[in-house]
Amino acid sequence: MTRRNAPPTIPVNVPTPTDTRGFVRVRGAREHNLKNIDVDIPRDALVVFSGVSGSGKSSLAFGTLYAEAQRRYFESVAPYARRLIDQVGVPDVDDIEGLPPAVALQQQRGTPGTRSSVGSVTTLSSLVRMLYSRAGSYPPDQPMLFAEDFSPNTPQGACPHCHGLGRVYEVTEASMVPDPTLTIRERAIASWPPAWHGQNLRDILVTLGYDVDIPWKDLPKKQRDWILFTEETPTVPVYAGFTPAETRAALKRKTEPSYMGTYMGARRYVLHTFASTQSPLMKKRVSRYMIGSLCPLCDGKRLKRESLAVTFAGLDIGNLSALSFDALVDTLRPIAEGRFDDDSSTSTRSRAAGKRADAKRVAGGGAAHQGSSDVRRTSHLSPEKRIAAQRIAQDLLVRAGTLQSLGLGYLSMDRASPTLSPGELQRLRLATQIRSNLFGVVYVLDEPSAGLHPADGEALLSALEQLKRSGNTLFVVEHDLDVMRRADWLVDVGPDAGEHGGRILYSGPPAGLADVALSRTAPYLFGKTHPRERPPRMPSRWLELKGITRNNLHALDVAFPLGLFTAVTGVSGSGKSSLVSQALVELLGDHLGHEPASVDDETDDAAPGIVTKTGGRIHKGADTITRLVQVDQKPIGRTPRSNLATYTGLFDHVRKLFAATRAAKAKRYDAGRFSFNVAKGRCDTCDGEGFVSVELLFMPSVYAPCPTCHGARYNEATLAIRWNDRNIAEVLQLTVEEACEFFADEPAVKRPLMLLYDIGLGYLRLGQPATELSGGEAQRIKLATELQRSQRGSNFYVLDEPTTGLHPSDVDKLVAQLQGLVDAGNTVVVVEHEMRVVAGADWVIDVGPGAGSEGGRIVASGPPRAVAAESASRTAPYLARVIG
Repeated sequence: MTRRNAPPTIPVNVPTPTDTRGFVRVRGAREHNLKNIDVDIPRDALVVFSGVSGSGKSSLAFGTLYAEAQRRYFESVAPYARRLIDQVGVPDVDDIEGLPPAVALQQQRGTPGTRSSVGSVTTLSSLVRMLYSRAGSYPPDQPMLFAEDFSPNTPQGACPHCHGLGRVYEVTEASMVPDPTLTIRERAIASWPPAWHGQNLRDILVTLGYDVDIPWKDLPKKQRDWILFTEETPTVPVYAGFTPAETRAALKRKTEPSYMGTYMGARRYVLHTFASTQSPLMKKRVSRYMIGSLCPLCDGKRLKRESLAVTFAGLDIGNLSALSFDALVDTLRPIAEGRFDDDSSTSTRSRAAGKRADAKRVAGGGAAHQGSSDVRRTSHLSPEKRIAAQRIAQDLLVRAGTLQSLGLGYLSMDRASPTLSPGELQRLRLATQIRSNLFGVVYVLDEPSAGLHPADGEALLSALEQLKRSGNTLFVVEHDLDVMRRADWLVDVGPDAGEHGGRILYSGPPAGLADVALSRTAPYLFGKTHPRERPPRMPSRWLELKGITRNNLHALDVAFPLGLFTAVTGVSGSGKSSLVSQALVELLGDHLGHEPASVDDETDDAAPGIVTKTGGRIHKGADTITRLVQVDQKPIGRTPRSNLATYTGLFDHVRKLFAATRAAKAKRYDAGRFSFNVAKGRCDTCDGEGFVSVELLFMPSVYAPCPTCHGARYNEATLAIRWNDRNIAEVLQLTVEEACEFFADEPAVKRPLMLLYDIGLGYLRLGQPATELSGGEAQRIKLATELQRSQRGSNFYVLDEPTTGLHPSDVDKLVAQLQGLVDAGNTVVVVEHEMRVVAGADWVIDVGPGAGSEGGRIVASGPPRAVAAESASRTAPYLARVIG
């Protein structure tokens, strides 16, 4: 491979190791924005890659080092096996020496499958199934079951009624017709499709003789049932635009119809669309009309009755799986120690936890299964079963203990994976690696501190130290300053993002970074930059909630100050998100009469779920709020066709500028011509993708630029149109920063661009595919899109950990934008662990004091300094350290 010329060097302080035998030596790395870099990184050490968002940290750690380690490992795998493995590709680098095998632990959202759970991710469910199969107490005359019989994901174990999902779904009149005072013409049947398709169904009903102009509730029940639930699909003449009287006259005269239309019952439409549509947006829409409830046969435990009849320590497998890991450890410790008497085998705490789990199931719609009436405890186990139980319990205890040490003791095995935060999921995978006892491996981690309270960060650092002591190397991409301070070696990448980054500013022990003037990290790491002091705004109006009950919140009273910046804090699992992202959002949304104006991904996967209503009410204060906006970290799209320009809407203005040129008007090109999603404008060879995939069987697929458009995505005729001497493809290649200058005289385009720049996203390209964006970048794009709206005040903004994935300098830019919203008269509530943000808030609500059942209470509420002085708060000492 021919090495390219390196760019001009930046004078930095990069120590050169005298003995490189214990180092990974990288030469000529050019992945993404890396500028042909050379760097030596020590093995058997905790190495942190730092730098602003988009500087090139992940390109070096994951795109280069991990990708090359994986490629080398797969060289030893049989070619046929390689075809079955998802490979990350070949990095653009000249040479890497001294690189051991690598394991990547990246930030990923939970598996969208409804069957994935904490138990399956950690493999603990397999051990528990074996425990019940080999050591469970069976009812009289029931034969022994195999471990597969205790899995809801196998035909022999799944509940026959719900097929192992634990939930059943139905479509009812109430769900499809929320307002029966409306007429069919006024769209009483909310589940019907919008636009033309819905009008078509209404026209068909007119032809069939139904009155579409009287309130739904006044229609005879027989007619209502047929309209909603019929399986018939009659095809009848349709007279588009005719009134009912005109339609009747046309039918009598046998006038030629506009077309022949086929009717589909409303329920059939919902179920058919949900099962068959390829549009995630349509699936999400119709799922609103499907009501989920706990399966009445298995009470939501997902297993057949025979499996639930088997107990261990007085609990069936469903109840045991519902215990938190903290409670599970208490339940199994006597068994692991070889004590099988009734009193010790089922501790008071585990019995209480079992009763709570049963109560939870019963509240969901059924009675708990506990086997025979004379529930047998472990004292009745045979010697063979005791040996099996003790061995399995010991293994479960060790594994659960690892999860506890990582601050995950509040989770349970039956917790669904999609409900986990990326940080929780990464720590679950980290626990699995700690148990594996591998030696000589490079672990590449992506912000393992994300979503962690500072108190939980200590447990994480201890786990990383344990991996290092076992003879492994840790490459950690991280923004957390405490993790940097504990590192053996820092690699600072930058100085800025995108084209202005991609260089190694420093590589060496952390203390040496203090002398690197170009580093954006050094001022924060060494205390040279402090949160901007501003007098906290004082509350005068409040939104008061009473009796909030949700997850681990029980009859909680809380007040949020209006017109202020409020930070909600607490350890992981304390109930912050339950309070803010669920209870607060749902109650306020109900009060306003609409779903939150979520700056959300409309392409997000949808699945009907059990509607868990929040207990409690708004006591007062909501009357002055006009709009609720929830800004989350879900992706803004799941395909490369969704990008920064299309999501923010600025691309609409850009396409209009091109359509308004003299050359475009001469050819009668409209704005649609300049979309790569429209056939008339896009390249026919790649259908607007810009690349073609070359399948290499057992090697990673290669994505090559399209041979026709060379990656431009448009056809030649479209590319011939230029605006200010650039074609549409060249505009999409501009970064936000470059585009601000290019569109300086176009306010409709420049305004959203400046908001993106001010929020720290100047390095992103306009055509940056949504699939390449991190959760933090997606959230900031959503926020910038929201900021484009005219701010009239009285909006209520809710953000869940908005600083995830952000460098401290980017955090300052984000907070400045949020403070601007408050200055405009809005209310901002953030769930946050970053103490710099909390210190700059007007008001702090600390939830806790612990996680799970040990949390769910308001520990402290007040200005930051007041909360920092609260002795019962786990947050206080860390907040006090920042405030000073």
